[in-house]
Amino acid sequence: MVKHWRVNREEKYEIVEKWFLKDLEMIDGKEADTDNPYFDMHFHKVYSMEAYSCASKYTFARTLSNLNAMYLKKDLKIVNFDDTYLNDDSIWSSSNRDCLVVMRICFYASNLLCLSLCPLS
Repeated sequence: MVKHWRVNREEKYEIVEKWFLKDLEMIDGKEADTDNPYFDMHFHKVYSMEAYSCASKYTFARTLSNLNAMYLKKDLKIVNFDDTYLNDDSIWSSSNRDCLVVMRICFYASNLLCLSLCPLS
């Protein structure tokens, strides 16, 4: 975990704590259906974290999942996350997921518009 702050326009970073991926038991996104940056990391104790944004929380979870799959191949529990945005095999998977979320919303909105314009017989 890195602490970040600014002093007179100078960026400062300090390593506050280190963990091993092999000791991570679970990542809890707390609420899968709301846009919040908070999550818990379960090691021998639970650490409550706040990401910069919800998108960065999902990016962090995907990164840990990919590192685990690549190196440890252990059962890492990732709970209270929307699977659509966690899996790389998803149709909405991309390096720019925020734009794809907006595209998805626009797609649904255009479908609703088209359906509302259809005459009922």
